[in-house]
Amino acid sequence: MNRYPVWKYAILVIAFVVGALYALPNVFGESPAVQVSVAKASLKLDTAALSRVEDALKTAGITADAVAMDGNSIKARFNSTDSQLKAKDAIQKALNPDATNPAYVVALNLLSRSPAWLNSLHASPMYLGLDLRGGVHFMLQVDMQAALAKKAESLAGDIRSGLREKGVRHSGIARNGQTIEIRFRDNQAVEAARRVIQDQFSDLDTIESPDGTEFKMVASIKPAAAFNVQSQALKQNITTLHNRINELGVAEPVIQQQGQDRIVVQLPGVQDTAKAKDILGRTATLEIRMVDEGAEARAAEMGTGPVPFGAERYLERNGRAVIVKKQVILTGDNLTDAQPGFDNQTQEPTVNLSLDAKGARIFRDVTRENVNKRMAILLFEKGKGEVVTAPVIRSEIGGGRVQISGSMTIVEANDTALLLRAGSLAAPMEIIEERTIGPSLGAENIAKGFNSVSWGFLAVACFMCVYYMLFGVISSVALGFNLLLLVAILSMLQATLTLPGMAAMALVLGMAIDANVLINERIREELRGGASPQAAIHTGYDRAWATIIDSNVTTLIAGLALLAFGSGPVRGFAVVHCLGILTSMFSGVFFSRGLVNLWYGRQKKLKAVSIGTVWRPDSGNQITNT
Repeated sequence: MNRYPVWKYAILVIAFVVGALYALPNVFGESPAVQVSVAKASLKLDTAALSRVEDALKTAGITADAVAMDGNSIKARFNSTDSQLKAKDAIQKALNPDATNPAYVVALNLLSRSPAWLNSLHASPMYLGLDLRGGVHFMLQVDMQAALAKKAESLAGDIRSGLREKGVRHSGIARNGQTIEIRFRDNQAVEAARRVIQDQFSDLDTIESPDGTEFKMVASIKPAAAFNVQSQALKQNITTLHNRINELGVAEPVIQQQGQDRIVVQLPGVQDTAKAKDILGRTATLEIRMVDEGAEARAAEMGTGPVPFGAERYLERNGRAVIVKKQVILTGDNLTDAQPGFDNQTQEPTVNLSLDAKGARIFRDVTRENVNKRMAILLFEKGKGEVVTAPVIRSEIGGGRVQISGSMTIVEANDTALLLRAGSLAAPMEIIEERTIGPSLGAENIAKGFNSVSWGFLAVACFMCVYYMLFGVISSVALGFNLLLLVAILSMLQATLTLPGMAAMALVLGMAIDANVLINERIREELRGGASPQAAIHTGYDRAWATIIDSNVTTLIAGLALLAFGSGPVRGFAVVHCLGILTSMFSGVFFSRGLVNLWYGRQKKLKAVSIGTVWRPDSGNQITNT
């Protein structure tokens, strides 16, 4: 009657072993570390950079627990924060002798102390939120007026091209703030221009008025279109920040929109505010320009003459100078994708670009008019430009697909494609709020949260053991198993644990024991009714299950509502809450019954069970089952 088949016990054993393995990394804690990553697109971390870091630590007399390459960064672990701070200064001086033009980002971080055998099983600790781990918090204000001005500048160029294609003459097109002013010499040209704008530029409203001997048309962006521009600018900035921060290996960054024009960025584990600002500022901008191939430009390339008017001097990765015209043909806004590949004829590494409709049209016209001339693709970071490549245009290129080839390796092609995909900021941002939460405060919060969960567990366990005796002990073991499963699942999901999440853990403990209270009282009720102990156990578990399902499902619905509509701390609470309900049903019923069956199921002539005092109301007597 009260026996589990072997396969059910196998499931319990497997669940316990897996839960213990994946919850174990949370026991080891974190060690102070220094993280090194590149600050320039043209640089790449390699074994030479690793050797420089090791030499810098050796020269400074600092012993590191470990120094190794980890993805796109070099990470050095230390046994104390004092060693961490000294190491950071030593590495900074060694890798960035010119503080005004740093080649590497050297930042403080925290890394898990989990042993290698656990890492090989992909067992990692839960990520800790900013309030537990410490780190930096920024609120960024996006300049929406600049985004609209940038959109107006782009539309001005499109209008110029559209009027030229339709043969409409004008006296000049200029952007004035967020509006576009177009001048005409006669009213017929105004009418023709109005038709072109209405057909091709539905996002614009136009107003015409006489202006001396000429006519002036003012085009402005419609409110709905302006809202879309601002929304897209915010989304692009968030995507770009994700791309750049992810490349630096910051564990579980929080980057989310707040309001209509603000972005919140949280970097747990990063303790250096200055370096965090540097991370946020690292965004690449792509520009395509024509190379100036005049005699003066060639002299400037050789360093024997000045840069001609209307041109600028930039360097390629190999250090060779290239003189490019100031006029920008295309920007990264027109780029939809960038992937590495190979040339079908020469099998050389290439970067294949995909342009949007507007970019494809402009690129087709430019390449048709500049066959056998050079076109430069520039990458700007922190206001400093670098020529990625400057190929010769062999023929007209249409269809929106562009292939960049030249003297580049496979690695360089992959790196270039990655940087171009990362994109640029759609609008400038400024930091309006910043704060740093130190690791000591985070450790204090962890201690308080751990104490609340531990003391809550002990209080519940003591009450259950006193009130329900052996069944209380079994319920307490099931409660501990529930906590183990919850931590293991959160670790496997790589969820971020915050203070609200720890509050949800404490709440789950109180809710999880409800299932065992229902079961134990059901068993007592059956014993009061005169049922045999074995029959009481069997009926108690079966009849309590429906009530447990009802109570947990209704609570789960409330948790799912918090998960769907909440954000930030509320969402963190809801995640732990919902998972805790699911694990409590498994541990409170399936696991606890397995222990009860293992203890009592073997006894054929069971006379009593240890479930505390059972009152029989009909006789007023009490029976103590032991």
